[in-house]
Amino acid sequence: MRKPLITLALTLLSTAAFASAKCEPHPKSEWIPESQVKARLTAQGYKMRIFKVEGDCYEIYGTDKDGRKVEIYFDTKTLAIVKSEIND
Repeated sequence: MRKPLITLALTLLSTAAFASAKCEPHPKSEWIPESQVKARLTAQGYKMRIFKVEGDCYEIYGTDKDGRKVEIYFDTKTLAIVKSEIND
């Protein structure tokens, strides 16, 4: 009985470790519109499978220009990368 609980706990902890990023909050009126963000990221070579708002961040799941899988959190006002995970 303990083994399944330990496995579940480790899975949740590993998922939570990258589950979110802490972006600086900005008034929504200062956010770059989602359509512009998508256009800019596409122009940079990202192919987005998922694009969403996560708290005060824009978050994408997809691939970069080199075809590597990415999960990236961007600041909603500056599009600075706040947190990223890139898999070869």
